Amino acid sequence: MIKKLKELGYHNLLLPSSRELDLTQQTKTHEFLISHKPDVVILAAARVGGIKANMTYPADFFYQNILIQTNVIHGCYLAGVPKLLFLGSSCMYPRECPQPMKEEYLFTAPFEKTNEAYALAKAAGVKQCEFYNHQFNTRYLCLIPTNLYGPADNFHLEHAHVIPALIHKMHLAKIQNLPHLEIWGSGNTRREFLFVEDLSEAILHVLTSNITRTPLNVGTGTDVTIRELAQTIREVARYPGALIFDSSRPEGPPQKLLDVSNLSSLQWRARYSLQKGIEATYHWFVNNFDNARK
Repeated sequence: MIKKLKELGYHNLLLPSSRELDLTQQTKTHEFLISHKPDVVILAAARVGGIKANMTYPADFFYQNILIQTNVIHGCYLAGVPKLLFLGSSCMYPRECPQPMKEEYLFTAPFEKTNEAYALAKAAGVKQCEFYNHQFNTRYLCLIPTNLYGPADNFHLEHAHVIPALIHKMHLAKIQNLPHLEIWGSGNTRREFLFVEDLSEAILHVLTSNITRTPLNVGTGTDVTIRELAQTIREVARYPGALIFDSSRPEGPPQKLLDVSNLSSLQWRARYSLQKGIEATYHWFVNNFDNARK
């Protein structure tokens, strides 16, 4: 987002790090927003992670995300911020959701258990924006991105999402000459992936357009199996070993594909193919190997 904004000539950017401004602290968050009175707030901050992290730390995922969202959204109201954009998650959709998933399917059935805490927190953020718009006539918008990946992602082996985790594991297997790589799940679950550059462009498109109808799904409208994903990463990484899928491991819902027709009707589409996005992400990881793997 910072890169895109600067390219377009926006330079008066408020970019406090989490060390400088802990968004879980209500008073400090409200004081920051009231003192600076930003014109637009993009709320991308969150506690995130893959299946293992979500299952291991559900209380942290729920508590920290609820605090971040509540403090920032209410702080924007107190500061009179005219426009806010909140990033939800495709995890908010029910486990047994019709495919592709339309925005109206939200809140119609129970969440997927492996990421229930994160999904519930994110869903609360969407509803908070809706309630503030209704009561206070604010313009707080919500986008629901599919699974994101790209350069500068979290590549930590214990906490990363599937693409950065597989890139890290595949590269290690390659440089260590391992004969095979084990991957969680059957490999048959289907997932949709969005390159981070595409999401930043979607955010700017929504913010600079006269769009008020949200939440809106953001994705490519196509999906692949985890097996196909792993094979693509293997090709990009040039790893010669075998891929072994462990069906005893959790793998989440069978499919998560977003219906992106609403955003498409507003003249936005993703530009990056999965192959092109993975190539860019893998090359960034290799070039930043010592720091990225932490």
